[in-house]
This record gives sequence, C-alpha cells and structure tokens, in this order.
Amino acid sequence: MILPGAETAVMLVNLGTPDTPTPRDVRRYLREFLTDKRVVSMHSAVWRAVLEGFVLPFRARRSAEKYRSIWLEEGSPLAVYTEAQAKGVAARLAERLDSPVRVESAMRYGSPAVRETLDSLRHAGIDRVLVVPLYPQYSVPTVASVIDEVARHALRAVHQLEYSLVHSYQTLPGYIEALALRAQEAWALHGRPDFAAGDKMLLSFHGIPVSLDKAGDPYRSQCEETAAALRTRLGLTEDDCQITFQSKFGPMPWLAPATIDTVASLGSRGVRRIDVACPGFAADCLETLEEIDLLNKGTYLAAQPEGLFVRHQCLNDHPVWLDALTDLVQSRL
Repeated sequence: MILPGAETAVMLVNLGTPDTPTPRDVRRYLREFLTDKRVVSMHSAVWRAVLEGFVLPFRARRSAEKYRSIWLEEGSPLAVYTEAQAKGVAARLAERLDSPVRVESAMRYGSPAVRETLDSLRHAGIDRVLVVPLYPQYSVPTVASVIDEVARHALRAVHQLEYSLVHSYQTLPGYIEALALRAQEAWALHGRPDFAAGDKMLLSFHGIPVSLDKAGDPYRSQCEETAAALRTRLGLTEDDCQITFQSKFGPMPWLAPATIDTVASLGSRGVRRIDVACPGFAADCLETLEEIDLLNKGTYLAAQPEGLFVRHQCLNDHPVWLDALTDLVQSRL
C-alpha cells in the first residue's frame, strides 16, 4: 500500500511461496530456499550436487501437488494473508499517525523479494525502513536469514537506508490474546476439549536442527515462553497443552517431540480429541493447511477413526492480531 509523501516505511517479511503451484515455479522457489546457508549449512559444493541431483527432481513435483491442494483462488495462502496483514497495518497506522507510513509485504524467498522491495522503497524516496520478520520466535533459519538479506542490500547500496529491525515478539500481549481468541473460535464451533477426560491440545512449532539449539539458538526457549503465556491465558496445564515440532527436513536430529509422531501416539493410546495450533506461523501456509490439516490429521484418524482432530486457524487477518502487529510497529517507528 503506497501513501504519497511517505519518508518512513514498514516491511513485513514472511518466509516465501512459489508464484504458482507448478513444478517449475516450486523448483525455482525451493532452489532459492534450500541454497540459503542459514537453512542448510552443508558444504555448498556437496549440497548443490545433492540438491540438483536428488532433492529438486523429486521434491518439486511432490511439493507442487501439495501446494495445489491448498491454493486459493486469489493465490498462495501465505501471500494472500501476508498482504492482508500489510494492508491492515497500513490502515491502522493511517488512523493513528499524522505522518504517512508506507507498509509493504515481502518474502525472504520468492516474490516480492526483500531486496527488490527495498529498492522500490528507496526509489520512492523512503529514508527509513522498519523491517518486521513475521516470525514470533527468533531463529537462525528465519529471522537471521532476513537480517542477512537486508545486510546484503545495504552492502551494495551507494545511498543506504536507515534500517531498524524487530527481533522477536514471542510474548507480545496482543499476539498471545489473538492466539487465545483463535482457540476460542475453534471451541465455539467444536466445543471446548474435555481435558479432564484426556483430550489434548498441541502447540506445533516449526522445528530446527538440534545442532542449532545446542549452538545457542534461542528458538526453543522462546517457543516455551509463548506456550507458557498461552497456557496461562487459556487456563491450561502443560499436560493439557503440549509443545511439538513439525516440518523436519534432512537426516540430522531435529527438535522433538515431532508433531506427526505425537498425533500417532495419542491416537493409538485412545485419545479421542486433539486440537492443534501453530503459534509460530503468523499466516496459514503449506505447513499448516497441508502438513497439519491433511497429513497429521490423516495420521491421527488412522490410529483413532472415531476421534476428532481440530486445527486452529492461524492469525492471518484477525483484527486483534492486526491491532497487536500495529502496536508493535508503532512502538518501533
């Protein structure tokens, strides 16, 4: 959203998405994503051979099928919801501030690209940019990668912009409140889980390699902070509401317990209902709409055919979340 005369801009950055759910575009997207050393730290020459010879030829077609299963009429869900967040923040800032602020959405991988967006802002006369990675919890493969990309833009610029960055917001009150309201919306439709009878709620965060955790990445601890705050808000215990991790990639150990293993285990133990929320995702995407709502749901129901699997919608364009995101932005401007 462009506001004429703006000298300050906000760039909301999400992970990324292919332009279309076709093998060609998915391959292009995956190549950019999986050649980022913050994502895969293997020696580049070795990894490039593995990527081009084995990963992309098979994964691109399978991933394209998955993207097709969740694609919206307007496009990729992640792109649609991220743009809605940018428009929502821009509208709220326009109501609150005297000076105009331009708000743009960008993707770390794919389009609109971070560097292209920053070029566009600079050419529009923007002097200052607040960069807001839409990852509530900091981690090397996510927030650090965004910082890297912004730094690369600065390194090649003759006239550098003035940058500011939001590092994380894992216990931001409005963020926790929006997560709680999403849970209550799900419970209004399906009834509140009977935790006393053994129903469970899982908070499924994207996983990271154990090696990063051991090296000092604060991601796990920030996920735990989010979970503790949300449990308190909803009046749940740690037994009622457990942390799990999803989306493992590659042979190395990742944070555990894995969401897919947990839903299978709970189903086999006779747990009659599982609710799954994904607090680490600010917008619904392949990992929530396909991995959780299709793959994990199918795994649970295969073990517990009479069970109920309820996925909580991500924050997306929830007004309380947009208010909270605007508060966060305004506090940093």
